[in-house]
Amino acid sequence: MASLSMSAGWTPKQNKLFEQALAVHDRDTPDRWHNIARAVGGGKSADDVRRYYELLVHDIARIEAGKVPFPAYRPPCPGTGHNASYEADRLKHLKI
Repeated sequence: MASLSMSAGWTPKQNKLFEQALAVHDRDTPDRWHNIARAVGGGKSADDVRRYYELLVHDIARIEAGKVPFPAYRPPCPGTGHNASYEADRLKHLKI
C-alpha cells in the first residue's frame, strides 16, 4: 500500500480540510465518508476519502512500530553556540 505522502491528487488545502472534517465527523456519524468528501471538495468521492483515511491509519501504524526513520533535522546555524542545547532539547522530547 502506498504511503499517504505518496498519494497523488491531494492538495495541502484538501489535506487540511480532510483533517478538519475527520475531527468533526467521527466514526459514529451517519454518512461519515460522504460528509467528509463534501467538506474536502475537489471532486473527491466518499471512496476517495475512505481510502485516504486507510492510508493515514497505515502510515500511523508504521510510525508507531518504528518503521519510519527519525528525520534528520538540521541544527541551527553553526557558530551560534546553540548546537549543544539544541541537541539536548531535541533528545529531551524524544519518547522511546
